[in-house]
Amino acid sequence: MVFDSLKIFRLVLEAISHPAREVSIQECADKLQGSNTSFLAVAMTLLDNETTYNTCKNLWLSDEISSLTHARRASVEKADFVFVYDPDDLEEVITNAKSGTLANPHENATIIIRNVQNIPASMHQLTFFGPGMDIPATLRVTPTIKKALALRDTQNFEYPQGLDLLFISDEGILLAIPRLVRIGQATGDPYLLPAQNRSGYTLRRLFEPELRFEGTD
Repeated sequence: MVFDSLKIFRLVLEAISHPAREVSIQECADKLQGSNTSFLAVAMTLLDNETTYNTCKNLWLSDEISSLTHARRASVEKADFVFVYDPDDLEEVITNAKSGTLANPHENATIIIRNVQNIPASMHQLTFFGPGMDIPATLRVTPTIKKALALRDTQNFEYPQGLDLLFISDEGILLAIPRLVRIGQATGDPYLLPAQNRSGYTLRRLFEPELRFEGTD
């Protein structure tokens, strides 16, 4: 279990360091027993008795995570990690999860979302910009990912606050969208960045090869 946790941790770091890059944790997840071994594999790696978590209304998942990690249960508003099994819970979670503070943006919540794989016709194409990406990355995503990102962006988080999102399929494919990565258009097209006063969005053009998130002044 220790070696598998280290392997998963490296894979999660790879996904976070390279947003929109898919990695597979299925090999390690298959060694676990439970209702959703992909969720449990991530929980085993990221949670311990000093962290807090929430699983929305999924008591069976909450019990399994508690037994595996000894992490403490908490409300959505206070949890360090929130596991979303049902996409219908996304709005409540993203609206209420903690987004860190200006002084400590890293105290935000990480939302682990079950990425329901749909038929190819339902996929959407999105372009991502942000830290860890030398050039914009275009990726076909599921409706679950599109919905979560749309809900996140409606919160108008003040830079550098936000939510870190991890999407995991039942097949163990993991995709990370950190809080500073945004959705935009191709380079040179208008792109929306959250305004510092949280009253709206600031329009900015991406003529630079790499997007910098230094503010909107």
